[in-house]
Amino acid sequence: MQPAIRSAPKPALRRIGDLPGPRGWPLLGNTLQVKPARIHLDVEQWAREFGPLFRMRLGRHEQLVIADHELLNEVMRDRPEGFRRSPYTSKIGAEMGLPQGLFSAEGEEWRRQRRMVMASFAPGHVRSYVPSLVKVTLRLQGRWRQAARAGAAIPLQADLMRFTVDAIAGLAFGKDINTLEAGEDVIQQHLDKVLPAIFRRVLTMLPYWRWFKLPADRELERSVAVINATILEFVVQARQRLHDEPSLREHPGNLLEAMITAADQPESGLGDAQVAGNVLTMLLAGEDTTANTLAWMIHLLQRHPQVLRRVQDEVRRLAPDPAAFSYELMEELVFLEACANETMRLKPVAPFIALMALRDTVVADVAVPAGTQVWGVLRHDSVSERHFANPLAFEPQRWLDDAVPALSGGAKRAAMPFGSGSRMCPGRYLALLEMKMAMAMLLASFDIESVDTPDGQLAQERMAFTMNPVGLRMRLREAH
Repeated sequence: MQPAIRSAPKPALRRIGDLPGPRGWPLLGNTLQVKPARIHLDVEQWAREFGPLFRMRLGRHEQLVIADHELLNEVMRDRPEGFRRSPYTSKIGAEMGLPQGLFSAEGEEWRRQRRMVMASFAPGHVRSYVPSLVKVTLRLQGRWRQAARAGAAIPLQADLMRFTVDAIAGLAFGKDINTLEAGEDVIQQHLDKVLPAIFRRVLTMLPYWRWFKLPADRELERSVAVINATILEFVVQARQRLHDEPSLREHPGNLLEAMITAADQPESGLGDAQVAGNVLTMLLAGEDTTANTLAWMIHLLQRHPQVLRRVQDEVRRLAPDPAAFSYELMEELVFLEACANETMRLKPVAPFIALMALRDTVVADVAVPAGTQVWGVLRHDSVSERHFANPLAFEPQRWLDDAVPALSGGAKRAAMPFGSGSRMCPGRYLALLEMKMAMAMLLASFDIESVDTPDGQLAQERMAFTMNPVGLRMRLREAH
């Protein structure tokens, strides 16, 4: 009689404490081994040393670190039921007096807000935003033309943040705040303080600001007050428009009007607090991420003259006049879009994501208890030879359909600049359109003489909630 065939027993699950990881100090863990401004680089180095699953401890919190894009995709798809963003960021923001929006919402509240926000960022609606984007792009062109004629160095990120704040304020809130042509006292300067302050406080072991305020904390409070007053003004003005023109409730003219209309529906569960939170979310997300990606792209193109010539030739052949930019013209700039994709692969402004497990679960062969902090390294596989040939090189042509060999779908999924799963960035189509318009204007109207860094080398990466290049200054010459 043949013995019964028995399946092999499943291997026992590992605990997070069984994983390899950097040795730390009692109580402090690995806190003193990372520097906040380069924490993403420190953790990426550990991923190369310890592999795609390891542990680290920042203060009291032991964390599971995941540096495998397939595992990260599984985790991010298990939101909002299985995982959520780390609650510390939203707690710090609320403590600072900032209204909370879609970025920090969870569970059913997130679903309600997500439906409201996603409708306004659908590709069809993004197409209708083009005339407003062209107006802001031409203002940036005028600002840079003045600098070129004066031979002045352009503080690249500051100008690009003015551009992105003006763009999102016009598109989302129907407000022409025009920081590009204003003086120095603009809302953008107050917004610039918020995300770095949140990032700094999240990584500070002792929350000293709860007991005493340093000058920087008092300055932050003043900026938060200005931001909140500005947002309240946006909401009041939008409500007045809806009152004066009831037809706007059927056909809202912008995102803010659509949000207020949705919030006013019976049993929506939404109010002006959620509306204000999403106004702030759009301002912050629309400013920092897009502006820093543009800065990185300009820096990389300047350092790769052959790529710069190719993309400039494409723009001057297909879209030579910024005043005539259209959605269809931007769609034709395929190599420019490839440059954007390659920039986001090499220099993602969000190189990691901090999550928390909401229930007991398993990642690969590791048991993950509810409440576990998870650190996702998003720029590990995207610069790995396993997924990309010559992975550290700036080669935008790899993103073109006729590339040989063309990128497989799996390789494309290794780069996740807009996240993954149901919480993928809802503004990704708009962000890409903004980037293409600003870059097409630059390449059509100017020749780039220089993009300087403080030390003359490749721009250093600095983490301040988003990852930005340090101290870029650009000089332009008008094209003829």
